[in-house]
Amino acid sequence: MNDKFSPQPVQKQKKEVKPSIQKRIGALINSVSAGMYEREEIIAVALLGVLCGQNTFLYGPPGTAKSLISRRIACAFDQPAYFEYLMNRFSTPEEVFGPVSIKALKEDRYIRKTDCYLPKAEFAFLDEIWKSSPAILNTLLTLINEHIFRNGESIEKAPLKALIAASNETPEPNQGLDALFDRFIVRLMVGPISEVENFERLLDSKPTEAAITVPSDLIVKQSEWNEWRVAIGNVALSKETLTIIHLIRAALAERYEELKVYVSDRRWQRAAMLMKGAAFFNGRNQTNHNDALLLSHCLWTHADNREAVINIVEQAILDAGLDTGISLAELDRKKDQLDKEINEELYHTEDQYNYNTVSIKGKDYFQVEWGDGVNQANRFYISLEQYKSRQEFNPIDKNGNVLAQYQSVFDGQGSCHIYFNRRNFLQFKPKVKLAKGSQKENVNRRLISSLEKDVKEIRKSFVLILEQVEAQRSGFESQLYSVFSPSEKTDIAIQSINQQIDALNLRILDCDRLEALCR
Repeated sequence: MNDKFSPQPVQKQKKEVKPSIQKRIGALINSVSAGMYEREEIIAVALLGVLCGQNTFLYGPPGTAKSLISRRIACAFDQPAYFEYLMNRFSTPEEVFGPVSIKALKEDRYIRKTDCYLPKAEFAFLDEIWKSSPAILNTLLTLINEHIFRNGESIEKAPLKALIAASNETPEPNQGLDALFDRFIVRLMVGPISEVENFERLLDSKPTEAAITVPSDLIVKQSEWNEWRVAIGNVALSKETLTIIHLIRAALAERYEELKVYVSDRRWQRAAMLMKGAAFFNGRNQTNHNDALLLSHCLWTHADNREAVINIVEQAILDAGLDTGISLAELDRKKDQLDKEINEELYHTEDQYNYNTVSIKGKDYFQVEWGDGVNQANRFYISLEQYKSRQEFNPIDKNGNVLAQYQSVFDGQGSCHIYFNRRNFLQFKPKVKLAKGSQKENVNRRLISSLEKDVKEIRKSFVLILEQVEAQRSGFESQLYSVFSPSEKTDIAIQSINQQIDALNLRILDCDRLEALCR
Protein backbone atom coordinates (compact mmCIF):
# COMPACT_ATOMS: atom_id res chain seq x y z
CA MET A 1 0.00 0.00 0.00
CA ASN A 2 1.23 3.43 -0.91
CA ASP A 3 1.82 5.39 2.26
CA LYS A 4 0.82 8.48 0.37
CA PHE A 5 -2.76 7.38 0.48
CA SER A 6 -2.76 5.87 3.99
CA PRO A 7 -5.51 7.30 6.13
CA GLN A 8 -4.18 9.59 8.82
CA PRO A 9 -5.56 9.40 12.36
CA VAL A 10 -8.16 12.05 12.99
CA GLN A 11 -6.84 14.72 15.34
CA LYS A 12 -9.45 15.19 18.01
CA GLN A 13 -10.05 18.79 18.85
CA LYS A 14 -9.19 19.41 22.46
CA LYS A 15 -12.22 20.44 24.43
CA GLU A 16 -11.65 23.63 26.36
CA VAL A 17 -11.90 22.91 30.06
CA LYS A 18 -13.37 25.82 31.92
CA PRO A 19 -12.30 26.35 35.50
CA SER A 20 -14.94 25.81 38.16
CA ILE A 21 -16.92 28.87 39.12
CA GLN A 22 -15.28 28.78 42.55
CA LYS A 23 -11.78 28.90 41.07
CA ARG A 24 -12.80 31.61 38.63
CA ILE A 25 -14.31 33.88 41.29
CA GLY A 26 -11.32 33.22 43.56
CA ALA A 27 -8.94 34.21 40.77
CA LEU A 28 -11.08 37.27 40.04
CA ILE A 29 -10.92 38.36 43.69
CA ASN A 30 -7.13 37.92 43.69
CA SER A 31 -6.83 39.99 40.52
CA VAL A 32 -9.05 42.81 41.80
CA SER A 33 -7.39 42.96 45.24
CA ALA A 34 -3.80 42.83 43.96
CA GLY A 35 -1.62 45.31 45.86
CA MET A 36 -4.37 46.21 48.34
CA TYR A 37 -3.16 45.06 51.73
CA GLU A 38 -5.69 43.73 54.27
CA ARG A 39 -8.56 44.46 51.88
CA GLU A 40 -8.98 40.97 50.40
CA GLU A 41 -12.01 39.95 52.49
CA ILE A 42 -13.65 43.37 52.08
CA ILE A 43 -13.26 43.21 48.29
CA ALA A 44 -14.47 39.59 48.23
CA VAL A 45 -17.65 40.31 50.19
CA ALA A 46 -18.34 43.60 48.36
CA LEU A 47 -17.89 41.81 45.02
CA LEU A 48 -20.28 39.10 46.20
CA GLY A 49 -22.81 41.82 47.04
CA VAL A 50 -22.52 43.28 43.54
CA LEU A 51 -22.80 39.84 41.90
CA CYS A 52 -25.96 39.19 43.94
CA GLY A 53 -27.40 42.62 43.15
CA GLN A 54 -27.18 43.79 46.76
CA ASN A 55 -26.08 47.24 47.92
CA THR A 56 -22.95 47.67 50.05
CA PHE A 57 -21.97 50.27 52.64
CA LEU A 58 -18.26 50.83 53.34
CA TYR A 59 -17.70 52.35 56.77
CA GLY A 60 -14.36 53.74 57.89
CA PRO A 61 -12.16 56.80 58.36
CA PRO A 62 -10.86 58.84 55.41
CA GLY A 63 -7.92 57.47 53.46
CA THR A 64 -8.70 53.75 53.85
CA ALA A 65 -9.25 53.07 50.12
CA LYS A 66 -13.06 52.94 50.15
CA SER A 67 -13.39 54.63 46.75
CA LEU A 68 -10.50 52.57 45.40
CA ILE A 69 -12.30 49.38 46.40
CA SER A 70 -15.36 50.39 44.39
CA ARG A 71 -13.32 51.30 41.30
CA ARG A 72 -11.43 48.03 41.48
CA ILE A 73 -14.69 46.06 41.69
CA ALA A 74 -16.00 47.93 38.65
CA CYS A 75 -12.98 46.56 36.74
CA ALA A 76 -14.29 43.02 37.33
CA PHE A 77 -17.21 43.62 34.95
CA ASP A 78 -17.35 43.91 31.20
CA GLN A 79 -17.84 47.64 30.58
CA PRO A 80 -20.70 48.30 32.99
CA ALA A 81 -22.44 51.66 32.94
CA TYR A 82 -20.59 53.02 35.99
CA PHE A 83 -21.32 56.21 37.92
CA GLU A 84 -19.31 57.71 40.77
CA TYR A 85 -19.86 60.86 42.81
CA LEU A 86 -18.51 62.46 46.00
CA MET A 87 -21.43 63.86 47.99
CA ASN A 88 -21.36 67.04 50.04
CA ARG A 89 -23.94 69.32 51.59
CA PHE A 90 -23.89 71.55 48.51
CA SER A 91 -24.53 68.68 46.06
CA THR A 92 -27.47 69.26 43.76
CA PRO A 93 -29.78 66.73 42.09
CA GLU A 94 -28.36 67.80 38.72
CA GLU A 95 -24.93 66.45 39.66
CA VAL A 96 -26.34 63.02 40.52
CA PHE A 97 -29.42 62.53 38.35
CA GLY A 98 -28.46 64.69 35.38
CA PRO A 99 -29.02 68.31 34.27
CA VAL A 100 -32.40 69.62 33.20
CA SER A 101 -32.85 69.65 29.41
CA ILE A 102 -32.95 73.28 28.23
CA LYS A 103 -34.55 72.18 24.99
CA ALA A 104 -37.35 70.40 26.82
CA LEU A 105 -37.86 73.41 29.10
CA LYS A 106 -38.53 75.57 26.04
CA GLU A 107 -41.28 73.11 25.21
CA ASP A 108 -42.68 73.46 28.73
CA ARG A 109 -41.40 70.02 29.81
CA TYR A 110 -39.20 69.33 32.84
CA ILE A 111 -36.90 66.49 31.84
CA ARG A 112 -33.40 65.54 32.99
CA LYS A 113 -30.68 64.35 30.64
CA THR A 114 -29.81 61.16 32.51
CA ASP A 115 -27.21 59.64 30.17
CA CYS A 116 -23.93 59.06 32.06
CA TYR A 117 -25.65 59.77 35.39
CA LEU A 118 -27.01 57.57 38.17
CA PRO A 119 -30.43 56.81 36.58
CA LYS A 120 -28.65 55.05 33.68
CA ALA A 121 -25.91 53.35 35.71
CA GLU A 122 -25.74 49.60 36.29
CA PHE A 123 -23.17 49.92 39.04
CA ALA A 124 -22.49 53.06 41.09
CA PHE A 125 -20.38 54.42 43.94
CA LEU A 126 -21.53 57.31 46.15
CA ASP A 127 -18.90 58.60 48.56
CA GLU A 128 -19.87 60.39 51.81
CA ILE A 129 -23.48 59.50 51.11
CA TRP A 130 -24.97 60.90 54.33
CA LYS A 131 -23.66 64.41 53.57
CA SER A 132 -26.02 64.92 50.63
CA SER A 133 -29.31 66.80 50.73
CA PRO A 134 -32.69 65.25 51.62
CA ALA A 135 -33.88 65.87 48.03
CA ILE A 136 -31.11 63.63 46.66
CA LEU A 137 -31.52 60.95 49.34
CA ASN A 138 -35.29 60.73 48.88
CA THR A 139 -34.93 60.29 45.12
CA LEU A 140 -32.13 57.79 45.69
CA LEU A 141 -34.38 55.71 47.98
CA THR A 142 -37.01 55.40 45.27
CA LEU A 143 -34.39 54.57 42.64
CA ILE A 144 -32.70 51.74 44.55
CA ASN A 145 -35.93 50.43 46.09
CA GLU A 146 -38.21 50.39 43.05
CA HIS A 147 -35.54 50.58 40.30
CA ILE A 148 -37.37 53.45 38.64
CA PHE A 149 -36.59 57.13 38.11
CA ARG A 150 -39.35 59.67 37.74
CA ASN A 151 -38.16 61.95 34.97
CA GLY A 152 -40.70 64.70 34.59
CA GLU A 153 -43.99 63.14 33.58
CA SER A 154 -42.42 59.83 32.55
CA ILE A 155 -41.11 56.92 34.59
CA GLU A 156 -37.83 55.43 33.44
CA LYS A 157 -36.64 51.96 34.39
CA ALA A 158 -33.31 52.21 36.24
CA PRO A 159 -30.83 49.45 35.32
CA LEU A 160 -28.94 49.79 38.62
CA LYS A 161 -27.87 46.33 39.73
CA ALA A 162 -25.77 47.31 42.74
CA LEU A 163 -24.73 50.42 44.61
CA ILE A 164 -21.70 50.87 46.84
CA ALA A 165 -21.79 53.81 49.24
CA ALA A 166 -19.15 54.97 51.70
CA SER A 167 -18.90 57.22 54.73
CA ASN A 168 -16.88 57.71 57.89
CA GLU A 169 -20.13 57.79 59.88
CA THR A 170 -23.38 55.89 60.16
CA PRO A 171 -26.68 57.81 59.94
CA GLU A 172 -27.88 59.18 63.24
CA PRO A 173 -31.23 57.86 64.55
CA ASN A 174 -34.42 59.84 63.93
CA GLN A 175 -32.97 61.64 60.90
CA GLY A 176 -35.27 59.94 58.40
CA LEU A 177 -32.41 57.88 56.96
CA ASP A 178 -33.28 54.48 58.44
CA ALA A 179 -35.18 53.32 55.35
CA LEU A 180 -32.30 54.18 53.02
CA PHE A 181 -29.66 52.67 55.32
CA ASP A 182 -31.74 49.47 55.49
CA ARG A 183 -31.27 49.04 51.71
CA PHE A 184 -27.53 48.56 52.20
CA ILE A 185 -27.53 44.87 52.97
CA VAL A 186 -23.74 44.45 53.15
CA ARG A 187 -21.97 46.66 55.71
CA LEU A 188 -18.21 46.46 55.81
CA MET A 189 -15.76 48.06 58.20
CA VAL A 190 -12.74 49.46 56.34
CA GLY A 191 -10.08 50.36 58.87
CA PRO A 192 -6.43 51.41 58.58
CA ILE A 193 -3.81 48.73 57.89
CA SER A 194 -3.05 47.02 61.20
CA GLU A 195 -0.17 44.61 60.46
CA VAL A 196 3.28 46.25 60.64
CA GLU A 197 4.61 44.20 57.74
CA ASN A 198 1.73 45.20 55.47
CA PHE A 199 2.05 48.83 56.49
CA GLU A 200 5.75 48.87 55.61
CA ARG A 201 5.04 47.20 52.27
CA LEU A 202 2.49 49.93 51.57
CA LEU A 203 5.05 52.65 52.32
CA ASP A 204 7.56 51.03 50.00
CA SER A 205 5.16 50.47 47.09
CA LYS A 206 3.96 52.70 44.29
CA PRO A 207 0.57 54.40 44.58
CA THR A 208 -2.14 51.80 44.07
CA GLU A 209 -3.81 52.06 40.69
CA ALA A 210 -7.60 52.21 40.53
CA ALA A 211 -7.83 51.06 36.91
CA ILE A 212 -6.40 47.59 36.49
CA THR A 213 -6.45 45.04 33.69
CA VAL A 214 -8.35 41.93 34.68
CA PRO A 215 -7.71 38.83 32.51
CA SER A 216 -10.43 38.54 29.88
CA ASP A 217 -11.37 35.00 30.93
CA LEU A 218 -12.16 36.27 34.43
CA ILE A 219 -14.15 39.39 33.58
CA VAL A 220 -17.88 39.03 34.27
CA LYS A 221 -19.94 39.43 31.10
CA GLN A 222 -23.36 41.07 31.18
CA SER A 223 -25.09 37.84 30.17
CA GLU A 224 -23.30 35.91 32.93
CA TRP A 225 -24.19 38.52 35.52
CA ASN A 226 -27.87 38.22 34.62
CA GLU A 227 -27.79 34.41 34.47
CA TRP A 228 -26.04 34.07 37.80
CA ARG A 229 -28.52 36.30 39.59
CA VAL A 230 -31.34 34.02 38.41
CA ALA A 231 -29.43 30.85 39.33
CA ILE A 232 -28.70 32.13 42.85
CA GLY A 233 -32.42 32.06 43.58
CA ASN A 234 -32.43 28.28 43.08
CA VAL A 235 -29.93 27.66 45.90
CA ALA A 236 -31.51 26.23 49.06
CA LEU A 237 -31.00 27.39 52.62
CA SER A 238 -29.84 24.39 54.64
CA LYS A 239 -31.59 23.41 57.87
CA GLU A 240 -28.41 24.36 59.73
CA THR A 241 -28.50 27.85 58.20
CA LEU A 242 -32.12 28.28 59.28
CA THR A 243 -31.19 27.15 62.79
CA ILE A 244 -28.39 29.73 62.88
CA ILE A 245 -30.79 32.46 61.73
CA HIS A 246 -33.33 31.56 64.44
CA LEU A 247 -30.61 31.56 67.11
CA ILE A 248 -29.41 35.00 65.97
CA ARG A 249 -32.95 36.42 65.92
CA ALA A 250 -33.57 35.15 69.44
CA ALA A 251 -30.28 36.62 70.72
CA LEU A 252 -30.92 40.01 69.09
CA ALA A 253 -34.44 40.11 70.54
CA GLU A 254 -33.13 39.23 74.01
CA ARG A 255 -30.50 41.99 73.84
CA TYR A 256 -32.56 44.61 72.01
CA GLU A 257 -32.62 47.09 74.88
CA GLU A 258 -28.82 46.90 75.07
CA LEU A 259 -27.89 46.84 71.36
CA LYS A 260 -30.91 48.49 69.68
CA VAL A 261 -30.45 46.29 66.60
CA TYR A 262 -33.59 45.85 64.53
CA VAL A 263 -33.43 43.64 61.43
CA SER A 264 -36.32 44.05 59.01
CA ASP A 265 -37.88 41.13 57.13
CA ARG A 266 -36.56 42.68 53.91
CA ARG A 267 -33.01 42.69 55.29
CA TRP A 268 -33.29 39.06 56.37
CA GLN A 269 -34.55 38.08 52.94
CA ARG A 270 -31.74 39.85 51.11
CA ALA A 271 -29.13 38.64 53.56
CA ALA A 272 -30.39 35.13 52.76
CA MET A 273 -29.85 35.91 49.08
CA LEU A 274 -26.26 36.88 49.88
CA MET A 275 -25.69 33.53 51.61
CA LYS A 276 -27.22 31.72 48.66
CA GLY A 277 -24.89 33.66 46.36
CA ALA A 278 -21.89 32.57 48.41
CA ALA A 279 -22.97 28.95 48.12
CA PHE A 280 -23.53 29.29 44.36
CA PHE A 281 -20.13 30.87 43.65
CA ASN A 282 -18.48 28.15 45.73
CA GLY A 283 -20.08 25.50 43.53
CA ARG A 284 -22.77 24.37 45.97
CA ASN A 285 -26.55 24.17 45.71
CA GLN A 286 -27.10 24.58 49.44
CA THR A 287 -25.79 26.99 52.07
CA ASN A 288 -23.66 25.95 55.03
CA HIS A 289 -22.19 27.38 58.25
CA ASN A 290 -19.47 29.30 56.44
CA ASP A 291 -22.03 31.17 54.33
CA ALA A 292 -23.83 32.14 57.53
CA LEU A 293 -20.68 33.98 58.65
CA LEU A 294 -21.64 36.63 56.09
CA LEU A 295 -24.49 37.66 58.42
CA SER A 296 -21.89 39.40 60.58
CA HIS A 297 -21.56 41.90 57.69
CA CYS A 298 -25.33 42.37 57.34
CA LEU A 299 -26.91 42.91 60.75
CA TRP A 300 -24.99 45.60 62.65
CA THR A 301 -26.31 49.16 62.57
CA HIS A 302 -23.65 51.23 64.32
CA ALA A 303 -19.97 50.96 65.23
CA ASP A 304 -21.01 50.55 68.88
CA ASN A 305 -22.92 47.32 68.26
CA ARG A 306 -20.82 45.85 65.45
CA GLU A 307 -18.56 43.67 67.62
CA ALA A 308 -21.50 42.44 69.69
CA VAL A 309 -23.40 41.42 66.54
CA ILE A 310 -20.32 39.59 65.19
CA ASN A 311 -20.08 37.68 68.49
CA ILE A 312 -23.78 36.78 68.33
CA VAL A 313 -23.42 35.43 64.78
CA GLU A 314 -20.33 33.39 65.63
CA GLN A 315 -21.94 32.00 68.79
CA ALA A 316 -25.03 30.97 66.82
CA ILE A 317 -22.80 29.10 64.36
CA LEU A 318 -21.01 27.38 67.25
CA ASP A 319 -24.35 26.34 68.78
CA ALA A 320 -25.97 25.13 65.55
CA GLY A 321 -24.08 21.90 64.83
CA LEU A 322 -25.38 19.58 62.11
CA ASP A 323 -29.06 18.84 61.66
CA THR A 324 -29.94 15.12 61.91
CA GLY A 325 -33.71 15.32 61.82
CA ILE A 326 -33.93 14.19 65.46
CA SER A 327 -34.93 16.68 68.14
CA LEU A 328 -32.15 16.93 70.72
CA ALA A 329 -34.31 19.20 72.86
CA GLU A 330 -37.03 16.55 73.09
CA LEU A 331 -34.50 13.82 73.94
CA ASP A 332 -32.94 16.05 76.62
CA ARG A 333 -36.40 16.67 78.08
CA LYS A 334 -37.10 12.92 78.23
CA LYS A 335 -33.68 12.21 79.75
CA ASP A 336 -34.14 14.86 82.44
CA GLN A 337 -37.60 13.49 83.25
CA LEU A 338 -36.18 9.97 83.53
CA ASP A 339 -33.37 11.23 85.76
CA LYS A 340 -35.92 12.78 88.09
CA GLU A 341 -38.16 9.69 88.06
CA ILE A 342 -35.28 7.28 88.74
CA ASN A 343 -34.07 9.31 91.71
CA GLU A 344 -37.57 9.71 93.16
CA GLU A 345 -38.63 6.09 92.70
CA LEU A 346 -35.41 4.25 93.47
CA TYR A 347 -33.50 6.53 95.86
CA HIS A 348 -34.18 8.51 99.00
CA THR A 349 -34.53 12.19 98.20
CA GLU A 350 -34.02 13.24 101.84
CA ASP A 351 -31.91 11.96 104.75
CA GLN A 352 -33.66 9.33 106.87
CA TYR A 353 -32.93 9.59 110.63
CA ASN A 354 -32.73 7.09 113.46
CA TYR A 355 -34.47 9.60 115.69
CA ASN A 356 -38.18 9.57 115.23
CA THR A 357 -39.74 12.69 113.90
CA VAL A 358 -43.07 13.91 115.18
CA SER A 359 -45.68 15.84 113.23
CA ILE A 360 -47.03 18.88 115.09
CA LYS A 361 -49.51 21.15 113.31
CA GLY A 362 -48.53 19.71 109.94
CA LYS A 363 -44.75 20.11 110.34
CA ASP A 364 -42.03 17.59 111.20
CA TYR A 365 -39.97 17.94 114.40
CA PHE A 366 -37.15 16.05 116.10
CA GLN A 367 -38.15 14.87 119.60
CA VAL A 368 -35.40 15.73 122.09
CA GLU A 369 -35.31 14.17 125.56
CA TRP A 370 -33.01 14.54 128.50
CA GLY A 371 -32.78 12.93 131.90
CA ASP A 372 -34.65 9.62 132.09
CA GLY A 373 -37.08 10.75 129.37
CA VAL A 374 -40.06 9.50 131.43
CA ASN A 375 -41.28 12.93 132.36
CA GLN A 376 -42.83 14.59 129.31
CA ALA A 377 -41.68 17.91 130.68
CA ASN A 378 -38.20 16.70 129.78
CA ARG A 379 -39.10 16.64 126.08
CA PHE A 380 -39.19 19.36 123.52
CA TYR A 381 -39.25 19.51 119.76
CA ILE A 382 -36.88 20.97 117.19
CA SER A 383 -38.06 21.86 113.68
CA LEU A 384 -36.69 19.63 110.91
CA GLU A 385 -36.67 22.73 108.67
CA GLN A 386 -33.87 24.23 110.78
CA TYR A 387 -31.54 21.25 110.25
CA LYS A 388 -29.52 22.90 107.47
CA SER A 389 -29.79 26.38 108.93
CA ARG A 390 -27.40 28.34 111.15
CA GLN A 391 -30.06 30.72 112.44
CA GLU A 392 -31.09 30.75 116.07
CA PHE A 393 -34.62 29.51 116.87
CA ASN A 394 -36.77 28.36 119.78
CA PRO A 395 -37.97 24.78 120.25
CA ILE A 396 -41.62 24.03 121.03
CA ASP A 397 -43.50 21.73 123.39
CA LYS A 398 -45.83 18.90 122.37
CA ASN A 399 -48.69 21.35 121.93
CA GLY A 400 -46.74 23.61 119.61
CA ASN A 401 -46.07 26.32 122.17
CA VAL A 402 -42.80 28.20 121.79
CA LEU A 403 -40.35 27.60 124.64
CA ALA A 404 -38.79 31.03 124.84
CA GLN A 405 -36.43 30.08 127.68
CA TYR A 406 -34.61 27.70 125.31
CA GLN A 407 -32.50 28.89 122.42
CA SER A 408 -31.33 26.49 119.72
CA VAL A 409 -28.94 26.67 116.78
CA PHE A 410 -27.48 24.08 114.38
CA ASP A 411 -23.75 24.38 113.77
CA GLY A 412 -23.84 23.40 110.10
CA GLN A 413 -22.29 20.00 110.93
CA GLY A 414 -25.54 18.35 111.97
CA SER A 415 -25.32 19.11 115.72
CA CYS A 416 -27.85 21.31 117.48
CA HIS A 417 -26.71 23.31 120.54
CA ILE A 418 -29.48 24.05 122.98
CA TYR A 419 -29.17 26.81 125.60
CA PHE A 420 -31.25 27.52 128.68
CA ASN A 421 -31.28 31.22 129.53
CA ARG A 422 -28.21 31.65 127.34
CA ARG A 423 -26.27 28.93 129.15
CA ASN A 424 -25.12 25.72 127.48
CA PHE A 425 -27.68 23.11 128.30
CA LEU A 426 -27.68 20.24 125.82
CA GLN A 427 -26.22 19.08 122.49
CA PHE A 428 -28.37 17.07 120.13
CA LYS A 429 -27.28 15.39 116.88
CA PRO A 430 -29.75 13.46 114.73
CA LYS A 431 -28.19 10.29 113.38
CA VAL A 432 -28.73 9.61 109.71
CA LYS A 433 -29.99 6.10 109.11
CA LEU A 434 -30.27 6.36 105.34
CA ALA A 435 -28.50 9.24 103.65
CA LYS A 436 -30.10 11.24 100.87
CA GLY A 437 -29.34 9.47 97.60
CA SER A 438 -29.15 5.99 99.11
CA GLN A 439 -31.10 3.25 97.36
CA LYS A 440 -34.58 2.29 98.55
CA GLU A 441 -35.33 -1.30 99.50
CA ASN A 442 -38.02 -3.56 98.08
CA VAL A 443 -38.58 -1.50 94.92
CA ASN A 444 -40.76 -3.17 92.27
CA ARG A 445 -38.45 -4.92 89.77
CA ARG A 446 -40.85 -4.32 86.91
CA LEU A 447 -40.56 -0.57 87.56
CA ILE A 448 -36.75 -0.78 87.57
CA SER A 449 -36.73 -2.76 84.31
CA SER A 450 -39.10 -0.28 82.68
CA LEU A 451 -36.94 2.69 83.68
CA GLU A 452 -33.77 0.92 82.51
CA LYS A 453 -35.39 0.13 79.15
CA ASP A 454 -36.40 3.79 78.68
CA VAL A 455 -32.84 4.94 79.41
CA LYS A 456 -31.43 2.48 76.87
CA GLU A 457 -33.82 3.76 74.20
CA ILE A 458 -32.73 7.36 74.78
CA ARG A 459 -29.08 6.33 74.78
CA LYS A 460 -29.64 4.52 71.49
CA SER A 461 -31.07 7.73 69.99
CA PHE A 462 -28.05 9.76 71.14
CA VAL A 463 -25.68 7.17 69.65
CA LEU A 464 -27.61 7.29 66.37
CA ILE A 465 -27.30 11.10 66.23
CA LEU A 466 -23.59 10.86 67.06
CA GLU A 467 -23.01 8.36 64.24
CA GLN A 468 -24.87 10.62 61.78
CA VAL A 469 -22.90 13.71 62.80
CA GLU A 470 -19.56 11.89 62.57
CA ALA A 471 -20.53 10.49 59.16
CA GLN A 472 -21.45 13.96 57.90
CA ARG A 473 -18.40 15.67 59.36
CA SER A 474 -15.84 14.44 56.82
CA GLY A 475 -17.90 15.58 53.84
CA PHE A 476 -18.94 18.73 55.65
CA GLU A 477 -15.38 19.94 56.25
CA SER A 478 -14.51 19.61 52.56
CA GLN A 479 -17.45 21.86 51.70
CA LEU A 480 -16.52 24.63 54.11
CA TYR A 481 -13.90 26.40 52.01
CA SER A 482 -15.20 29.73 50.68
CA VAL A 483 -13.56 32.35 48.49
CA PHE A 484 -15.45 34.97 50.52
CA SER A 485 -14.11 34.06 53.98
CA PRO A 486 -10.57 33.82 55.34
CA SER A 487 -9.53 30.31 56.33
CA GLU A 488 -9.41 31.10 60.05
CA LYS A 489 -13.15 31.75 60.05
CA THR A 490 -13.76 28.25 58.72
CA ASP A 491 -12.46 26.99 62.08
CA ILE A 492 -15.61 28.36 63.74
CA ALA A 493 -17.80 26.01 61.71
CA ILE A 494 -15.49 23.05 62.39
CA GLN A 495 -15.48 23.89 66.08
CA SER A 496 -19.28 23.86 65.99
CA ILE A 497 -19.30 20.21 64.90
CA ASN A 498 -16.61 19.24 67.41
CA GLN A 499 -18.66 20.85 70.19
CA GLN A 500 -21.74 18.98 69.03
CA ILE A 501 -19.86 15.66 69.12
CA ASP A 502 -18.47 16.42 72.60
CA ALA A 503 -21.95 17.31 73.85
CA LEU A 504 -23.41 14.08 72.42
CA ASN A 505 -20.68 12.02 74.10
CA LEU A 506 -21.51 13.69 77.43
CA ARG A 507 -25.19 12.85 76.96
CA ILE A 508 -24.30 9.21 76.28
CA LEU A 509 -22.15 9.11 79.42
CA ASP A 510 -25.06 10.56 81.38
CA CYS A 511 -27.29 7.78 80.05
CA ASP A 512 -24.66 5.27 81.23
CA ARG A 513 -24.91 6.85 84.69
CA LEU A 514 -28.70 6.50 84.69
CA GLU A 515 -28.43 2.86 83.57
CA ALA A 516 -26.06 2.18 86.46
CA LEU A 517 -28.58 3.72 88.87
CA CYS A 518 -31.18 1.21 87.68
CA ARG A 519 -29.03 -1.83 88.43
